[in-house]
Amino acid sequence: MTALRPRHMLLAFAAVPLVLGLAACKQEAASDAAPKGAAIAKIAPPAGQNWGDTYSVTPEGGYLMGNPQAPIKLVEFAALSCSHCANFSEKSAAELHDNFVGSGRVSLEVRFFIINALDVPATLLATCSAPEAALPLAKQFWTWQGEMFKNLKTNGAMMEAASQLPVNQRFAAIAKAGGMDTFFASRGVAVDQANACLANTAKATQLVEATGKAGKDFGITGTPTFLLNGTKIDANTWEGVRTVLEQAGAR
Repeated sequence: MTALRPRHMLLAFAAVPLVLGLAACKQEAASDAAPKGAAIAKIAPPAGQNWGDTYSVTPEGGYLMGNPQAPIKLVEFAALSCSHCANFSEKSAAELHDNFVGSGRVSLEVRFFIINALDVPATLLATCSAPEAALPLAKQFWTWQGEMFKNLKTNGAMMEAASQLPVNQRFAAIAKAGGMDTFFASRGVAVDQANACLANTAKATQLVEATGKAGKDFGITGTPTFLLNGTKIDANTWEGVRTVLEQAGAR
């Protein structure tokens, strides 16, 4: 389990309520405790549609890919700055999208989780466009994530200065220090649109409060963490999650 980032990173958005010490980026061994259920037949999408390209926003504020009525509902609590989330995205991408979500038997809902100061602007930008763009942008961000950390190493002074700015300017400064502004601009998030999203302190507060609520409601202490049909599972690698999905009937 990777430790939380230093406290000064969290102070970059000190004006936004946060339960400190709540979350970290983690990776643990898979569990084989899930019972094996009967295999579930594939569910065809509406004519002319593909479950893997079907997106919606859930009442909990998550972003769902796949059949909204899928009998196997996988929820992922994920942070855009989390390296293990990036690893899960890379390892699961094709198989989860095509074989599991594409079958109509499994839906994937991502609920963005805040583990440090980087996650607020990254999430504000990833969710700045149409709802159907959020998960594809998150996937691309995780692939690019290493470049962000390289930028931050170079721009440490910019990151430090960001913590002294008014809160409605702070997230834009963090995004610039990490190169997030350029990353999202190159993927269709217009500069004016991005600036408006980054200044949305009410939404930033909602993101952090949702993180605190997930911690209390589900005992989420790190990312990625998964729920299967509302129950937290031990597995958080693709190998482990795939086994749990198969045991739940997606096979």
